[in-house]
Amino acid sequence: MTTHEKSSRLPQHIAIIMDGNGRWARARMLPRYVGHREGVKAVKAIVEACRNKGIRALTLFAFSSENWRRPRDEVGLLMDLFIRTLKKEIEALHRNAIRVRFIGDREAFPEGLRDLMTEAEEKTRANTAMDLVIAANYGGKWDITRALQVIARRVAAGEIKPDDITPDMIGGEIALQDLPEPDLFIRTGGEQRISNFLLWQLAYTELYFTDILWPAFNEHALDEALQSFASRQRRFGRTGDQVEQLKGA
Repeated sequence: MTTHEKSSRLPQHIAIIMDGNGRWARARMLPRYVGHREGVKAVKAIVEACRNKGIRALTLFAFSSENWRRPRDEVGLLMDLFIRTLKKEIEALHRNAIRVRFIGDREAFPEGLRDLMTEAEEKTRANTAMDLVIAANYGGKWDITRALQVIARRVAAGEIKPDDITPDMIGGEIALQDLPEPDLFIRTGGEQRISNFLLWQLAYTELYFTDILWPAFNEHALDEALQSFASRQRRFGRTGDQVEQLKGA
């Protein structure tokens, strides 16, 4: 296989639900916080691996809109870890030309964390090696609702008619509208569901589930997911024969 053929089989955009930090810690009779801390190490390794492999964008589900239901102490520790990680890692991300972006409703976060998020985005805005998207206080239903609210205001203002609304118009208001939609979705930890993550954007994404708990997910595990992706025929509604004909055209 040529270098071009190998690169063409790589996903441009990977989205990951990083599940299993707590279970990883419990299996070792450690506090859940230790699992989250080890999960950050896995994030660093996977970000580096994706950048080195030429992945265009990586979106990580760091904190869902439903995670506020967790015990207050755990949420507080997660916020503290989030802040310390941002402070520690932003310079390294910038040196590696990685653009950092956040999606989600950040108004619920402490002001200091919101300021750090804005600072990270501004500092790395011109970087072009890879987009690292952190979904924080994010939910797919929230994302779609917010997009429809924007469009509804345009209808109310008389700018457009309801019949003018198209999937492309809605997609233009959804988070990550300027990036290719995820080609590959990975969920670690053994659960097989999407959990309100990028509901609009995952319409034609290839799904990959693994029993590996997130702190143990490494470059080798990523390579297995990429091999699975490369073996699949992506049809987008076409027949297999049509896809092969398009390849030969």
